[in-house]
Amino acid sequence: MEPKDLEKYQDNYSQEDLWDKLRKMAKKAGKEVVLKVLQLYYVLMDKNTPTKYKALIIGALGYFILPIDLIPDLLPGMGFADDLAALTAVLLTVNDCLTPEIKQKAEDKMKEFLK
Repeated sequence: MEPKDLEKYQDNYSQEDLWDKLRKMAKKAGKEVVLKVLQLYYVLMDKNTPTKYKALIIGALGYFILPIDLIPDLLPGMGFADDLAALTAVLLTVNDCLTPEIKQKAEDKMKEFLK
């Protein structure tokens, strides 16, 4: 899935729904998915992030929140593979906005979700 293809999922994004999904699914999703979600979230919140990147990030996070996607999230062992691919593609696109401070915030928050 190309990052630009994710923009159609923007309507599924809300900050409240993102935190709710992370609270419910963090352990099932695993460290890699949770970390990428949080990195994208903090890049989205950064005032220096260009608007064109924010649209991609909102789409990727909306796709993560969406309960029905290409591979259902409840499918053991594979449910988050499509989410991981989408999150990774967008992270590669916005990589120049991923500062050391954002990486650290995401790491710290991930630890809270995976306690």
